[in-house]
Order: sequence, then structure tokens, then C-alpha cells
Amino acid sequence: MKKIPVWIDTDTGVDDAVGILTALKLEPIEVVGVSAVAGNTYQNNAFRNARDVISLGGREDIRVYPGAERPLVKKLKVAPHVHGDNGLGEAEIPRSKAPIETTKAWDALYEKAKELKGELVVCPVGPLTNIAIAITLHPDIVDYIKVLNIMGGAAIGGNVTPCAEFNIFTDPHAAQTVLKSGIPVNMCGLDVTLKAFLDDDDIAEIISYGNKASDLFRDSNHMIYEARERVHESGLAEHDSCPIIFTAYPELFEGQKCGIYVETQGTITQGKTVTDLWSDYKFPDRHCTFILDVNQPEFAKLIKTAYKSY
Repeated sequence: MKKIPVWIDTDTGVDDAVGILTALKLEPIEVVGVSAVAGNTYQNNAFRNARDVISLGGREDIRVYPGAERPLVKKLKVAPHVHGDNGLGEAEIPRSKAPIETTKAWDALYEKAKELKGELVVCPVGPLTNIAIAITLHPDIVDYIKVLNIMGGAAIGGNVTPCAEFNIFTDPHAAQTVLKSGIPVNMCGLDVTLKAFLDDDDIAEIISYGNKASDLFRDSNHMIYEARERVHESGLAEHDSCPIIFTAYPELFEGQKCGIYVETQGTITQGKTVTDLWSDYKFPDRHCTFILDVNQPEFAKLIKTAYKSY
């Protein structure tokens, strides 16, 4: 079976690590590159964490590239209350021994997309700063990226404001640049990622595996799990695994074609992903699909199978 070439762009926090380790074990895909961006944590942490997680997954052959240290316009605001000061919930893992790449993410992504002649699938699971810079510096990259499977946005609600999701809110100007580029988009926003969870039994099972990946899962997720317990919620939403598993197994998901624009100027509404899903008025440009539902038991099973194999 011909594998799907996938590039992961990540602000490597706790759920990013789950997504990366899952991606390395999904049969239909081959991770061909990783880039780091500021978001959940500072770029230097995200870059180090991406390298170390890839190394922990036994794939130091996959190159990891440093990217943007701040959003295009806004001031960076990271999330240590969720991901800890180091981005991995204060979990410590061995340092990667792979050579340190110095080529910038946007240049490396462009070269890989050209090399693969339009077959590359890009999964951005952090703010879209690196992708926006790549589009700005290399406009013809839009002809070489097959599709962007994005974790970000929300058709309804938000998790950093009442109407904005963290990744888009962190760099709304980058998100608008990307969504206006014409590259086909499948957006896995909060509408689906909050349904893409591991329940308490799933969590206990993963921790019981007792391998290096499950130990990282246990040690990095405790801050998030304890916070959810305080508000009487259980389980862990694996936001960043959504676009990766969608890439491998789209049949587990349901979505609707739509137009999406990002509010960049509003005070209350900044970072809102405005869709025409349920509107009589339709945007003239509708090259996006908003993913709205997932087969949660099968989604969880894929993550558990991946972690068990470590």
C-alpha cells in the first residue's frame, strides 16, 4: 500500500506529543517532516520537544525544523497552565541525538512539497504561522500541498474566548492568510476534537502499558487531567490527534463543505472562525470542509494500539 506523505507542524505540547507518537504508528501514513512553531509553549521548547518525542518514538531519521518564534502580528501568549513551563507538563524525556536542523520550517516545507510534486498532506496542529510564512515567501507552494488537515477553530464556541479556539486566536492573521490561499482545507475544530477523547478506561489502559510512550503520556497529562477533575469532567480530549487520524482514516469522521474566514480585527470576536455552515448566505469561496463528528471508540482504539506498540 502506498503511504500518504505527511508533514506535521506543531507547537509541541502535551496533546501534540500524543498526535506525533500516534502518527508514527499509523499504517496508512509516513511522516516525512516535522516543524515547530510557538503556541502552546515557546518555539525553543516546541522545537526541542518535537525532536525528543520523535526520538522517543524511535524515528530520529525524521527531520525536525525550527519555525516562527511569535505570531505574525500579535504578541505571543503561551499556555503553561495547560502544558507546563516546558510544554510537556513538566515531564522529562531523553534528549534527541539527531543532528540539529537550522533550515527554517517554511523553507524546508516548501522544498519537501516540491519534491513530492503535490502529494504532500500537511497537518498543522498549532498556530498557522509557519504555514502562512511559507505561503508568503513561496507563493507557488499552494500548487504543491495536496491538502491542509488543520487542528484549529470552532464553528460554535471557543476555548480561549467564548468564540475563539486557541490555535487560531494565537495567530488569527496567519490563519486568515492560510484559509485565503486556496489550498484545500479540512478543519478539525473544537466541534469534533471535544468528541475525540480518551475516557477514564482508555487512560488507565494506556498507562498500564508501562512503556516509554505510555510513561510520557502519564507524566505529561497529569496537569490537564487534574484540571478537568476539578470542574467535574473526566477524560482527555486528544485535539491534535484528530487531523492526523483523519488523514489516515477519514471514514471515521463526518464533515460539511463550507467557507471559512477568520476575524482579525474584532475585540470580542478576534480569532473567530466564521463559517457559512448554517447560513442562508454562502461565501463565494468554499474550498474548506469543517469536520464535525468522529467515531470516538475507533478513534480511541487507534491511539491505544499505537501506544501499546511502543
